[in-house]
Amino acid sequence: MATAPSSSSPSPAVTGDTNTTPPPSSPPVPNASPSPYSTIDFLTVCHHLKTTKRSGWVRRDVKNPESIADHMYRMSLMALIAPDFPGLDRNKCIKMTIVHDIAEEKSEREQAAVDYMCKIIGVGEGSRGNEITELWMEYEANSSPEAKFVKDLDKVEMILQALEYEDEQEKDLDEFFQSTAGKFQTEIGKAWASEIVSRRNNT
Repeated sequence: MATAPSSSSPSPAVTGDTNTTPPPSSPPVPNASPSPYSTIDFLTVCHHLKTTKRSGWVRRDVKNPESIADHMYRMSLMALIAPDFPGLDRNKCIKMTIVHDIAEEKSEREQAAVDYMCKIIGVGEGSRGNEITELWMEYEANSSPEAKFVKDLDKVEMILQALEYEDEQEKDLDEFFQSTAGKFQTEIGKAWASEIVSRRNNT
């Protein structure tokens, strides 16, 4: 990212220099925003996030199961209202929750899907596509405090949804609680999961 000029630098009007062309050594600033055409193409591809049901609920015959977008939306709200924690970038967490399941496939197919989607809006340095790819890869690698927190939010949202389906549809979804037990990496995640489990035990 180019460094903004100091506020103490004289303006062209003061110096009389009307040549505003940056010197040859100045790096070009990439256009981070995709064109309207590319934007709509990308959003159209993302439509499947609103219509694709979460496979875990489908396998358990849950009626009217949530979509991928439903899951990511509540995760983004979780990131928004979470208490402040030293060393954790809240804005980055919100972004990561929005993109972590942007291509819910498996292994190489998922990576290929992310690459395909992001190429639509550009993957050059400073581009939105590159930002999405980096956030997704960081999440998959569990390689930062933000990734660890969002991994926890993913599990917290899942067990909260499981509890709601149990209450609404009288289903036994204990496997979702068992699969996440003891796997939370942050104090916030542990506290929220404990509250959900406590409510389940008291119903």
